[in-house]
Amino acid sequence: MIGLSVNGIAHSLDVDPDTPLLYVLRDELGLNGAKFGCGLGQCGACTVLVDDRPAFSCLLPVAALEGRKVRTIEGLGTPDKPGALPAAFEAEQAAQCGYCIAGMIMRAHALLERNNRPTEAELRGHLAPNLCRCGTHMRILRAVRRAAVAMGGGVKEETAL
Repeated sequence: MIGLSVNGIAHSLDVDPDTPLLYVLRDELGLNGAKFGCGLGQCGACTVLVDDRPAFSCLLPVAALEGRKVRTIEGLGTPDKPGALPAAFEAEQAAQCGYCIAGMIMRAHALLERNNRPTEAELRGHLAPNLCRCGTHMRILRAVRRAAVAMGGGVKEETAL
């Protein structure tokens, strides 16, 4: 048995310890926000937070998570009461096909939770590991800027030296 804390709920699971977290979330816990994209940690569709840091759940064996805190997109709000980031992504119409959005939101959440006043370069650098194949990166950036303001901060303009 493997003990796992997901979105503040403790679970005891009888799974192979080498099973990637993504499969446990989707198949055992019914949390389908994180997606299988490339299976190589190169696209970010599977991004979740582990101890408040973004992680590729497709690469992470569940045995490595004993005693650690996992958060998924489902932990950021509900459809009726979305969190700041999901609401901003909806307001900016940042999703085209939507496949990458949960991973984008989780990666952005890690940044804004740690620093709700990042610079534009910090914002872009932080989101760089996640890909949107539809090409909505500019709307995604606008959504994160909107969420930063909603969370009491904002994205700092950079000045030329």
